Parts: sequence; C-alpha cells; structure tokens
Amino acid sequence: MADLKIGFIGLGIMGRSMSRNLRQAGYDVTVWNRTAAKMAEAEAEWGAKTAASPKEVAAHSDVVITMVGDTPDVKEVVAGEEGVLAGARPGTVLIDMSTISPEATRELAGLAQEKGVAMLDAPVSGGDVGARNGTLSIMVGGEEEVLGKVRPILEVMGKTIVHCGPIGAGQTVKACNQILCGLNLLGMVEALAFAKKAGVDLEKMIQVTSQGAGGSWALSNYGPRVIKGDLDPGFSVRFQQKDLRIVLHEAERMELPLLGTATVQQLLRSVQAHGGNEDGTQSLIRVMEQLGNLDITPKT
Repeated sequence: MADLKIGFIGLGIMGRSMSRNLRQAGYDVTVWNRTAAKMAEAEAEWGAKTAASPKEVAAHSDVVITMVGDTPDVKEVVAGEEGVLAGARPGTVLIDMSTISPEATRELAGLAQEKGVAMLDAPVSGGDVGARNGTLSIMVGGEEEVLGKVRPILEVMGKTIVHCGPIGAGQTVKACNQILCGLNLLGMVEALAFAKKAGVDLEKMIQVTSQGAGGSWALSNYGPRVIKGDLDPGFSVRFQQKDLRIVLHEAERMELPLLGTATVQQLLRSVQAHGGNEDGTQSLIRVMEQLGNLDITPKT
C-alpha cells in the first residue's frame, strides 16, 4: 500500500500534521497549499514533494486528499481550471477530508465520476491533537469498495474509521458531530461559570465531572486550557462558525429546529464581534465572563 503515491492539498493546522504522518509512514507525498511558505516548510522539515497547483498534484498521485477551509475552497481545488480533476487520471481516488455541505459533496462526486475518479467524503474530528497523534475520528461516505482500497492510508491519520453510507453521509455525520461539539462546549463554559461564581475550585470540579455522566471531550480537553488562560486554537471560532452555518442550512432545508445549536452560533458570534475569530472555540468562555460579570481565565 505504501507504494501508492499520495497528493495532499491544504497544510493548515490539521493538514500539516496529517500529511506529515503519511510521509513518516513511508508514503510518497506531494503537497500543495495556497501559501507557498507552508509547502517550503513541509519540504524542508519532512521531505514532502511540492507542486505548482492541485492539477499538478493529481497528475503525480494515485490518491489525492483535500483538507481545506470551506465549500468554495474545495470546489476550487477540485473542479477549478487548475483543480484536481483537471490533472487526475481515471482510477484516481479523491478523498475530501474538509468539512463542507453534503449537497456540494454529492455534486463534486458526480463531476469526479465523469472523469473516472472515485470520491470519498471523509471529514474528521479530533482537532489539532488528534491530527498530530494520528488518532482522528474519520466519518466516510462513498463506496465501501473504494474505502477498502484506501483504508490503510486513513488508518495512518485516524484511530476510528467508520463507513457512514453513500457519498455525502460522512459530511452528514460530521454535522451531527459539530452539533454535539457546540452544545458540549456551551455546557463546559456554563459549568465553569457556575463553579467559579459558587467559589468551587475549578480544577477539582473538572477532575471529578470529567469522569462522570456529564463528562465530554470539551470538558476534559478545553476545561484545563481555559482555566490556564490558553485560548489558542485547536479549532478556531471561524471554522466552528462555518461548520454551524452548514448545520443550520441543512436543518432549514429539512425543516428541523435546532434551538441549542442556533444559540451556540449566536454566542460565538459575540466572540467574533470582540475580535476572537481566530481564537480557539474555548474562547466562548469570554461570553460567559461578560454575561455573568466574573473572571475565569487569568487576566494578564
């Protein structure tokens, strides 16, 4: 399997670590990123090959992975004039690991099929820590046969790989994940605010509740960061808002009310209004501090 040549498009917080793990696992990896400096870094630090465009990446690859910001970005790098489909050969496998709308995913899969390219949608969860450690949860939509062919590649990047159904199903399950992430995030900051206002030691509160029925990934991972004042992005407010926008758009299409999710989106908008667009999603704590008139994060 390691003789398959992999193209990797998108070297952000997540993609940088994911592509490095593939190279360290012995794969031949060719990268492209809109910011050329990130390609130069990948070439110098862990021996990636570089390309001048997504089209050139595809021309040198058996499997192409895209990990970029939003639906328009995926459309551009896949279906644009210099996109993956312009350079891919019949038999190439395209794996989009970005988080975009299920509808756009199905549209791109149709274009790929016309070129003889098989496509999987395989969005991930686990943040920067999961990307670095190769322990991401990967939700896959598409044909099982195609997944079987590339599963060893996904296993380098993720610990849990689940076939969720036909093309687009991975993105639908990722939307479910983002609903849960948003509401768990809100639960975490409200619990911290309640404990602080009541005068309880925050570290001890996190220690015991994270092991109980109210425990969550957000509480275990973001709670300790928050009380130390670490609001750096494992996953940024900007991208969480993009994901929640996709969720709420799909919910509107299905005529499904999502009251909690909409509330989280509006509270994160307050974070954005105060300049926190690029901060980690745990910066939602700032809104709770303002609403409750209390200090939870250390003030420098």
